[in-house]
Amino acid sequence: MRIGIIGSAFSSNIHAEALREVAEAEIVAVCSPNPSHVETFARRWGIPRTFTDYRKLLESSDVDAVVVGIPNDLHRAVVVAAAEAGKDIIIEKPLAHTLEDADAMVAAAKEYRVKLMYAETIVFSPKYVRAKTLTGEGAIGHLYMVKQGEKHSGPHSDWFYDVHRSGGGALMDMGCHGIEWARWMFAKPKPKSVYAHCQRVLHTERTQGEDNSVVLLEFEAGGIAIIEDSWAKHGGMDDRIELYGTEGVVLCDLLHGSSMETYSAKGYGYAVEKAGETKGWTFTVFEEAHLYGFPHEMRHFIRCILHKETPIETGEDGRATLEIIYAAYESAATGRKVTWPYHPNRPDQIPINPWLKAR
Repeated sequence: MRIGIIGSAFSSNIHAEALREVAEAEIVAVCSPNPSHVETFARRWGIPRTFTDYRKLLESSDVDAVVVGIPNDLHRAVVVAAAEAGKDIIIEKPLAHTLEDADAMVAAAKEYRVKLMYAETIVFSPKYVRAKTLTGEGAIGHLYMVKQGEKHSGPHSDWFYDVHRSGGGALMDMGCHGIEWARWMFAKPKPKSVYAHCQRVLHTERTQGEDNSVVLLEFEAGGIAIIEDSWAKHGGMDDRIELYGTEGVVLCDLLHGSSMETYSAKGYGYAVEKAGETKGWTFTVFEEAHLYGFPHEMRHFIRCILHKETPIETGEDGRATLEIIYAAYESAATGRKVTWPYHPNRPDQIPINPWLKAR
Protein backbone atom coordinates (compact mmCIF):
# COMPACT_ATOMS: atom_id res chain seq x y z
CA MET A 1 0.00 0.00 0.00
CA ARG A 2 1.30 3.43 -0.99
CA ILE A 3 0.68 5.86 1.84
CA GLY A 4 0.39 9.64 1.90
CA ILE A 5 0.80 11.44 5.22
CA ILE A 6 -1.21 14.64 5.66
CA GLY A 7 0.46 16.64 8.40
CA SER A 8 4.11 16.97 9.40
CA ALA A 9 4.11 17.78 13.11
CA PHE A 10 4.53 15.60 16.19
CA SER A 11 1.88 12.93 15.51
CA SER A 12 2.97 12.58 11.89
CA ASN A 13 6.51 11.77 13.02
CA ILE A 14 5.08 8.96 15.14
CA HIS A 15 3.00 7.77 12.17
CA ALA A 16 6.06 7.72 9.91
CA GLU A 17 8.06 5.81 12.51
CA ALA A 18 5.25 3.28 12.93
CA LEU A 19 4.78 2.74 9.20
CA ARG A 20 8.44 1.77 8.89
CA GLU A 21 7.51 -1.40 10.77
CA VAL A 22 4.71 -2.32 8.35
CA ALA A 23 6.12 -4.46 5.55
CA GLU A 24 3.05 -3.99 3.37
CA ALA A 25 3.25 -0.17 3.43
CA GLU A 26 5.45 2.44 1.77
CA ILE A 27 5.23 6.17 2.47
CA VAL A 28 5.31 7.86 -0.92
CA ALA A 29 4.14 11.41 -0.13
CA VAL A 30 3.68 13.94 2.65
CA CYS A 31 1.76 17.22 2.79
CA SER A 32 2.02 20.32 4.96
CA PRO A 33 1.21 23.96 4.15
CA ASN A 34 4.66 24.97 5.45
CA PRO A 35 7.18 24.28 2.61
CA SER A 36 10.23 24.27 4.88
CA HIS A 37 8.56 22.03 7.44
CA VAL A 38 7.36 19.47 4.90
CA GLU A 39 10.75 19.30 3.18
CA THR A 40 12.49 18.70 6.50
CA PHE A 41 9.97 15.99 7.36
CA ALA A 42 10.43 14.30 3.98
CA ARG A 43 14.22 14.26 4.33
CA ARG A 44 13.98 12.83 7.82
CA TRP A 45 11.85 9.90 6.73
CA GLY A 46 13.08 9.44 3.15
CA ILE A 47 9.75 10.37 1.51
CA PRO A 48 10.08 11.07 -2.23
CA ARG A 49 7.20 13.52 -2.85
CA THR A 50 6.07 16.60 -0.94
CA PHE A 51 2.97 18.78 -1.27
CA THR A 52 1.77 21.98 0.35
CA ASP A 53 -1.86 21.45 -0.73
CA TYR A 54 -3.56 18.26 0.46
CA ARG A 55 -5.85 18.32 -2.58
CA LYS A 56 -2.83 17.88 -4.85
CA LEU A 57 -1.69 14.89 -2.82
CA LEU A 58 -5.17 13.37 -3.07
CA GLU A 59 -5.11 13.79 -6.86
CA SER A 60 -2.01 11.61 -7.07
CA SER A 61 -2.60 8.15 -8.51
CA ASP A 62 0.49 7.00 -6.61
CA VAL A 63 -1.31 7.28 -3.25
CA ASP A 64 -3.64 4.47 -2.14
CA ALA A 65 -4.45 5.61 1.40
CA VAL A 66 -3.81 8.56 3.71
CA VAL A 67 -2.86 9.03 7.35
CA VAL A 68 -4.33 12.29 8.67
CA GLY A 69 -2.69 14.02 11.64
CA ILE A 70 -3.76 17.67 11.57
CA PRO A 71 -5.65 20.13 13.85
CA ASN A 72 -9.20 19.08 14.72
CA ASP A 73 -10.97 21.89 12.89
CA LEU A 74 -9.46 20.70 9.58
CA HIS A 75 -10.52 17.05 9.84
CA ARG A 76 -13.83 17.28 8.00
CA ALA A 77 -12.58 19.02 4.87
CA VAL A 78 -9.59 16.70 4.43
CA VAL A 79 -11.43 13.46 5.19
CA VAL A 80 -14.38 14.24 2.92
CA ALA A 81 -11.99 15.21 0.10
CA ALA A 82 -9.99 12.00 0.63
CA ALA A 83 -13.16 9.92 0.47
CA GLU A 84 -14.23 11.67 -2.73
CA ALA A 85 -10.79 10.88 -4.17
CA GLY A 86 -11.26 7.19 -3.35
CA LYS A 87 -8.51 7.06 -0.72
CA ASP A 88 -8.82 4.89 2.40
CA ILE A 89 -8.28 6.96 5.54
CA ILE A 90 -6.96 6.65 9.06
CA ILE A 91 -7.71 9.78 11.09
CA GLU A 92 -6.08 10.90 14.33
CA LYS A 93 -8.21 11.41 17.42
CA PRO A 94 -10.62 12.97 18.16
CA LEU A 95 -12.59 12.03 15.06
CA ALA A 96 -13.92 15.52 14.42
CA HIS A 97 -14.30 19.09 15.62
CA THR A 98 -18.09 18.74 15.99
CA LEU A 99 -20.70 15.96 15.76
CA GLU A 100 -21.99 17.57 12.58
CA ASP A 101 -18.51 17.20 11.08
CA ALA A 102 -18.28 13.59 12.31
CA ASP A 103 -21.57 12.69 10.63
CA ALA A 104 -20.42 14.25 7.35
CA MET A 105 -17.13 12.31 7.47
CA VAL A 106 -18.79 8.96 8.20
CA ALA A 107 -21.37 9.59 5.45
CA ALA A 108 -18.69 10.45 2.91
CA ALA A 109 -16.74 7.27 3.65
CA LYS A 110 -19.89 5.20 3.15
CA GLU A 111 -20.90 7.04 -0.01
CA TYR A 112 -17.53 6.58 -1.70
CA ARG A 113 -16.96 3.10 -0.24
CA VAL A 114 -13.63 3.79 1.42
CA LYS A 115 -12.43 2.71 4.83
CA LEU A 116 -12.44 5.32 7.57
CA MET A 117 -10.45 4.05 10.53
CA TYR A 118 -10.44 5.93 13.82
CA ALA A 119 -6.88 6.03 15.16
CA GLU A 120 -7.47 5.11 18.79
CA THR A 121 -3.99 3.87 19.44
CA ILE A 122 -4.28 2.64 23.04
CA VAL A 123 -6.59 -0.19 22.01
CA PHE A 124 -3.53 -1.46 20.10
CA SER A 125 -1.04 -0.95 22.94
CA PRO A 126 0.50 -4.40 23.63
CA LYS A 127 0.20 -3.95 27.41
CA TYR A 128 -3.42 -2.90 27.24
CA VAL A 129 -4.28 -5.61 24.71
CA ARG A 130 -2.78 -8.17 27.09
CA ALA A 131 -4.83 -6.74 29.95
CA LYS A 132 -8.01 -7.06 27.89
CA THR A 133 -7.07 -10.63 26.94
CA LEU A 134 -6.71 -11.50 30.62
CA THR A 135 -10.21 -10.21 31.37
CA GLY A 136 -11.59 -12.09 28.35
CA GLU A 137 -10.07 -15.28 29.73
CA GLY A 138 -11.85 -14.70 33.04
CA ALA A 139 -8.65 -14.09 34.99
CA ILE A 140 -10.25 -11.45 37.22
CA GLY A 141 -13.85 -12.64 37.08
CA HIS A 142 -16.64 -10.32 36.00
CA LEU A 143 -15.24 -6.92 34.98
CA TYR A 144 -17.27 -4.22 36.73
CA MET A 145 -15.05 -1.10 36.74
CA VAL A 146 -12.16 0.29 34.70
CA LYS A 147 -10.01 3.39 35.16
CA GLN A 148 -7.75 5.15 32.69
CA GLY A 149 -5.65 8.25 33.17
CA GLU A 150 -3.42 10.24 30.87
CA LYS A 151 -1.63 13.25 32.31
CA HIS A 152 1.16 15.69 31.47
CA SER A 153 1.77 19.42 31.70
CA GLY A 154 0.27 20.47 28.36
CA PRO A 155 0.26 19.86 24.59
CA HIS A 156 3.15 20.49 22.24
CA SER A 157 1.39 22.83 19.77
CA ASP A 158 -0.40 26.14 20.26
CA TRP A 159 -3.58 25.15 18.41
CA PHE A 160 -4.53 22.69 21.18
CA TYR A 161 -5.05 25.64 23.54
CA ASP A 162 -7.40 27.44 21.12
CA VAL A 163 -10.79 25.87 21.86
CA HIS A 164 -12.19 27.20 18.59
CA ARG A 165 -9.67 25.01 16.74
CA SER A 166 -9.50 22.05 19.11
CA GLY A 167 -13.10 21.93 20.35
CA GLY A 168 -12.11 21.64 24.00
CA GLY A 169 -9.32 21.14 26.49
CA ALA A 170 -7.83 18.08 28.18
CA LEU A 171 -11.11 16.14 27.95
CA MET A 172 -11.33 16.65 24.20
CA ASP A 173 -7.62 16.04 23.66
CA MET A 174 -7.04 13.00 25.88
CA GLY A 175 -10.42 12.01 27.29
CA CYS A 176 -11.27 10.66 23.87
CA HIS A 177 -8.58 8.00 24.48
CA GLY A 178 -10.01 6.86 27.79
CA ILE A 179 -13.62 6.92 26.63
CA GLU A 180 -12.99 4.76 23.56
CA TRP A 181 -10.66 2.48 25.52
CA ALA A 182 -13.44 1.95 28.10
CA ARG A 183 -15.97 1.21 25.35
CA TRP A 184 -13.52 -1.33 23.91
CA MET A 185 -12.86 -2.94 27.29
CA PHE A 186 -16.59 -3.52 27.82
CA ALA A 187 -17.16 -4.69 24.17
CA LYS A 188 -18.65 -1.35 23.09
CA PRO A 189 -22.01 -1.30 24.92
CA LYS A 190 -24.37 1.66 24.80
CA PRO A 191 -23.71 4.40 27.37
CA LYS A 192 -26.24 4.90 30.15
CA SER A 193 -25.01 8.08 31.82
CA VAL A 194 -22.11 10.49 32.18
CA TYR A 195 -21.07 12.69 35.06
CA ALA A 196 -18.06 14.96 34.64
CA HIS A 197 -16.08 17.72 36.31
CA CYS A 198 -13.75 20.12 34.49
CA GLN A 199 -11.43 22.80 35.87
CA ARG A 200 -8.66 25.11 34.70
CA VAL A 201 -5.82 25.24 37.20
CA LEU A 202 -2.47 25.70 35.40
CA HIS A 203 -2.91 27.22 31.94
CA THR A 204 -5.18 30.00 33.13
CA GLU A 205 -3.67 32.62 30.83
CA ARG A 206 -3.22 30.43 27.77
CA THR A 207 -6.59 28.79 27.16
CA GLN A 208 -10.30 29.10 27.81
CA GLY A 209 -10.51 25.32 28.00
CA GLU A 210 -10.15 22.99 30.97
CA ASP A 211 -6.74 21.56 31.79
CA ASN A 212 -7.98 18.92 34.24
CA SER A 213 -11.01 16.66 33.96
CA VAL A 214 -12.65 13.63 35.56
CA VAL A 215 -15.39 11.62 33.84
CA LEU A 216 -17.60 8.91 35.33
CA LEU A 217 -19.14 6.89 32.50
CA GLU A 218 -21.81 4.25 33.11
CA PHE A 219 -22.79 1.66 30.50
CA GLU A 220 -26.15 -0.02 29.95
CA ALA A 221 -24.71 -3.44 30.75
CA GLY A 222 -23.64 -2.22 34.19
CA GLY A 223 -19.92 -1.54 33.89
CA ILE A 224 -18.49 1.83 34.85
CA ALA A 225 -15.40 3.74 33.75
CA ILE A 226 -13.49 6.52 35.50
CA ILE A 227 -11.40 8.63 33.13
CA GLU A 228 -8.92 11.21 34.40
CA ASP A 229 -7.06 13.60 32.10
CA SER A 230 -4.77 16.50 32.83
CA TRP A 231 -2.61 19.14 31.22
CA ALA A 232 -1.65 20.31 34.72
CA LYS A 233 0.48 17.39 35.92
CA HIS A 234 4.21 18.15 36.14
CA GLY A 235 6.97 15.59 35.86
CA GLY A 236 6.41 14.18 32.39
CA MET A 237 3.92 11.88 30.70
CA ASP A 238 1.82 9.43 32.71
CA ASP A 239 -0.55 6.82 31.24
CA ARG A 240 -2.03 3.94 33.22
CA ILE A 241 -5.08 1.73 33.61
CA GLU A 242 -6.81 -0.19 36.39
CA LEU A 243 -9.21 -3.09 35.83
CA TYR A 244 -11.44 -4.34 38.64
CA GLY A 245 -13.19 -7.70 38.52
CA THR A 246 -15.10 -9.84 41.01
CA GLU A 247 -12.09 -12.17 41.31
CA GLY A 248 -9.08 -9.95 40.76
CA VAL A 249 -7.49 -6.74 39.56
CA VAL A 250 -5.05 -5.63 36.84
CA LEU A 251 -2.89 -2.52 37.35
CA CYS A 252 -0.89 -1.38 34.34
CA ASP A 253 1.56 1.52 33.96
CA LEU A 254 2.09 1.98 30.23
CA LEU A 255 5.28 4.04 30.28
CA HIS A 256 7.32 3.96 33.48
CA GLY A 257 7.88 0.23 33.37
CA SER A 258 9.91 0.65 30.18
CA SER A 259 11.80 3.86 30.80
CA MET A 260 15.34 4.89 31.63
CA GLU A 261 16.65 7.77 33.69
CA THR A 262 18.06 10.62 31.60
CA TYR A 263 19.53 14.02 32.32
CA SER A 264 19.41 16.63 29.52
CA ALA A 265 20.32 20.30 29.88
CA LYS A 266 18.42 21.38 26.78
CA GLY A 267 15.67 18.79 26.33
CA TYR A 268 14.99 16.31 23.56
CA GLY A 269 12.28 14.79 21.36
CA TYR A 270 10.62 15.19 17.97
CA ALA A 271 9.04 18.53 18.76
CA VAL A 272 11.01 21.55 19.98
CA GLU A 273 7.91 22.57 21.95
CA LYS A 274 8.30 19.48 24.13
CA ALA A 275 11.75 20.47 25.33
CA GLY A 276 10.42 22.11 28.49
CA GLU A 277 9.21 18.73 29.71
CA THR A 278 12.45 16.94 28.86
CA LYS A 279 14.97 19.19 30.57
CA GLY A 280 16.81 17.97 33.63
CA TRP A 281 16.22 14.47 35.00
CA THR A 282 13.41 12.57 33.28
CA PHE A 283 12.11 9.06 32.79
CA THR A 284 12.86 8.56 29.11
CA VAL A 285 10.28 6.31 27.46
CA PHE A 286 11.85 3.46 25.52
CA GLU A 287 10.18 2.64 22.18
CA GLU A 288 7.25 4.98 22.83
CA ALA A 289 5.60 4.30 19.47
CA HIS A 290 5.65 0.57 20.15
CA LEU A 291 4.37 0.90 23.72
CA TYR A 292 1.44 3.00 22.51
CA GLY A 293 0.67 0.54 19.72
CA PHE A 294 1.24 2.80 16.72
CA PRO A 295 2.92 0.14 14.53
CA HIS A 296 0.20 -2.35 15.49
CA GLU A 297 -2.46 0.23 14.63
CA MET A 298 -0.94 1.01 11.23
CA ARG A 299 -0.42 -2.68 10.44
CA HIS A 300 -4.08 -3.33 11.24
CA PHE A 301 -5.18 -0.43 9.00
CA ILE A 302 -3.11 -1.63 6.04
CA ARG A 303 -4.25 -5.23 6.39
CA CYS A 304 -7.89 -4.19 6.66
CA ILE A 305 -7.50 -2.52 3.27
CA LEU A 306 -5.62 -5.41 1.68
CA HIS A 307 -7.98 -8.08 3.01
CA LYS A 308 -11.17 -5.99 2.79
CA GLU A 309 -11.88 -6.25 6.52
CA THR A 310 -13.62 -3.82 8.87
CA PRO A 311 -11.24 -2.02 11.27
CA ILE A 312 -11.77 -2.67 14.96
CA GLU A 313 -11.95 1.12 15.35
CA THR A 314 -14.22 2.83 12.84
CA GLY A 315 -15.54 6.27 12.11
CA GLU A 316 -18.71 5.25 13.93
CA ASP A 317 -16.64 4.47 17.03
CA GLY A 318 -15.02 7.89 16.85
CA ARG A 319 -18.47 9.41 16.53
CA ALA A 320 -19.76 7.50 19.58
CA THR A 321 -16.79 8.74 21.62
CA LEU A 322 -17.39 12.32 20.51
CA GLU A 323 -21.05 12.12 21.55
CA ILE A 324 -19.96 11.06 25.05
CA ILE A 325 -17.54 14.00 25.16
CA TYR A 326 -20.44 16.36 24.36
CA ALA A 327 -22.43 14.84 27.22
CA ALA A 328 -19.45 15.11 29.59
CA TYR A 329 -19.01 18.84 28.89
CA GLU A 330 -22.75 19.35 29.39
CA SER A 331 -22.54 17.54 32.72
CA ALA A 332 -19.55 19.62 33.78
CA ALA A 333 -21.49 22.76 32.86
CA THR A 334 -24.67 21.87 34.73
CA GLY A 335 -23.28 19.82 37.61
CA ARG A 336 -25.79 17.09 36.77
CA LYS A 337 -25.61 13.58 35.41
CA VAL A 338 -26.47 13.33 31.69
CA THR A 339 -28.41 10.22 30.70
CA TRP A 340 -29.17 8.42 27.46
CA PRO A 341 -30.82 8.62 25.01
CA TYR A 342 -28.81 11.79 24.55
CA HIS A 343 -28.77 14.33 21.72
CA PRO A 344 -26.77 17.54 22.12
CA ASN A 345 -28.72 20.72 21.45
CA ARG A 346 -26.12 22.08 19.04
CA PRO A 347 -24.15 19.30 17.26
CA ASP A 348 -22.82 21.99 14.92
CA GLN A 349 -21.00 23.73 17.78
CA ILE A 350 -17.82 22.64 19.52
CA PRO A 351 -18.30 20.27 22.49
CA ILE A 352 -16.90 22.61 25.15
CA ASN A 353 -19.41 25.40 24.49
CA PRO A 354 -21.85 24.58 27.34
CA TRP A 355 -19.00 24.58 29.86
CA LEU A 356 -17.61 27.88 28.55
CA LYS A 357 -21.01 29.52 28.80
CA ALA A 358 -21.53 28.24 32.35
CA ARG A 359 -18.30 29.73 33.70
